[in-house]
Amino acid sequence: MDLIWDMETSDPDDFITLLLLLGHPRVNLVGVTVTPGTPDQVGVVRRALDWFGRSIPVGAFNLAHTVRDPGQGRHGQRGACVSSWHYAAFGDMPPSTDAAPGPELLRDLCGPSSTLVTGAPLKNLGGALKLPGFQLGEVVVQGGFAGAGVVPSDRQLDKFRGLATCPSYNLNGDSRSALAVIAAETIGRKRFVSKNVCHGVVYDRALHAEVAAVRDRATSLGLIWQGMDKYLDSHAPRPAPPRNTAITAAEVRLAGDDGTLTLTGRDDAIAGAAARGLDLVAVTAHAVPVCRAMPPAREHRESADPHGKMLHDPLAACCAIDPSIAQWAEVDLYRERGAWGSRLAPGSGVLITVGYDHAKFLATLLER
Repeated sequence: MDLIWDMETSDPDDFITLLLLLGHPRVNLVGVTVTPGTPDQVGVVRRALDWFGRSIPVGAFNLAHTVRDPGQGRHGQRGACVSSWHYAAFGDMPPSTDAAPGPELLRDLCGPSSTLVTGAPLKNLGGALKLPGFQLGEVVVQGGFAGAGVVPSDRQLDKFRGLATCPSYNLNGDSRSALAVIAAETIGRKRFVSKNVCHGVVYDRALHAEVAAVRDRATSLGLIWQGMDKYLDSHAPRPAPPRNTAITAAEVRLAGDDGTLTLTGRDDAIAGAAARGLDLVAVTAHAVPVCRAMPPAREHRESADPHGKMLHDPLAACCAIDPSIAQWAEVDLYRERGAWGSRLAPGSGVLITVGYDHAKFLATLLER
């Protein structure tokens, strides 16, 4: 199938999807568009294309988009609209300005037999809809929400249980374009992969082991494994620092509010912290640890994402390759007070996921 991928690069999800599509035997990736489209983002895409020996067009919504200072991320230096994970996992990715205007590229590449998958705010597609001659066979959008009244209660994720509407990052990133896509007569089929489904699809250690077993079969699987190995290692559970009597040293170096360190008996330091309604917390692992008086701990969260990485975009891409992965409902997809919801509407021509088959998803993800 001829497929175009519209992406961003703020986290690993979109780049993993790019690798998936570049190596999938049922996909002929004919182009990639990026939002907002900085040279750093284009460079990341170009680097991936080089690994596969592919020379396909890349589009940027706004190649002149600037970021004052990308700063540091969990993995080190960020790029302009590129997460630090990309560089930590895959090394140097030089910026590039080798990109066409994104909306024009979509107009040129899309046609009645083409499929466009989007994992970013719909700026490029919204721009293409305004151009004469644009036609698209099918769009599969990662975004939107189907909740109460559409999704059976036994399929609603706990975090969304009972909700009829919910914010959607990609659709709210350009809500006018999203509404234009829903209404467009120049798009044949419209599918939306809802948060209520994709938030239940996670790349965890178990899936990582399955990818490891087949990573030598294809370049794409090897690169997916490499990137997610870095991600999972950096998100490995971290033990909570010892507090109060869990600190085993007889003496501690107590950090004052002015930054000075004072050698103090552990029990005296605990008593001093307790008198202020605080805990004594070891902030180093030295034999004589540095300790601070800190607020009592709430329920400890071992890591920012202890179970793995949610696979929003890879699920959308796999549903484009094989729509039978998902269960679909025909709906009226609407926006209300900054949130999105769905109402059952047979004949609307807009389909949204209400469930999915995990075994079919894995088979499509790993197919080579």
